[in-house]
Amino acid sequence: MLIRTAFAGLCHSDLHFIEGLYPHPLPVVLGHESAGIVEQVGPEVTYVKKGDHVITCLSVFCGTCDNCTTGRPLICTDTSVKLLPGVAKRLNLKGKQLHTFTNLSSYAEMMLVHENAVVKIRDDLPLDRAALIGCAVITGYGAAVNTAQGRRRRDGAP
Repeated sequence: MLIRTAFAGLCHSDLHFIEGLYPHPLPVVLGHESAGIVEQVGPEVTYVKKGDHVITCLSVFCGTCDNCTTGRPLICTDTSVKLLPGVAKRLNLKGKQLHTFTNLSSYAEMMLVHENAVVKIRDDLPLDRAALIGCAVITGYGAAVNTAQGRRRRDGAP
């Protein structure tokens, strides 16, 4: 699907790549914390349609490999969906390849992504705030629940 990027956050992960702390093919268009509007869908896309508002997920998954079918889509092994760095040929500038980042590259005006790399959201959710959900909010939630061992009380109160 083709998504018009509306908003993209600057995540600490992006800064690590800008600083050269992690190797990645260059030149690269960074960005993975974003929200946008679906511009076009391919014939096999069933989850969204043109005009839907979406947030991006850097953990694209196939839904059929052993990891996906056993509840671990974050570590999907299907490299036809979760393309390795330097493989995707989605972006170019003046005829030269620009590499994609986390199968998204949300600092570009448009993203060409697999339908399992987005989550559909309500049209009335402000896209500037929605962009934070795919990374900042999920990272904070994961830290509270997994690292700090935060638990909900049985009565539903925090």
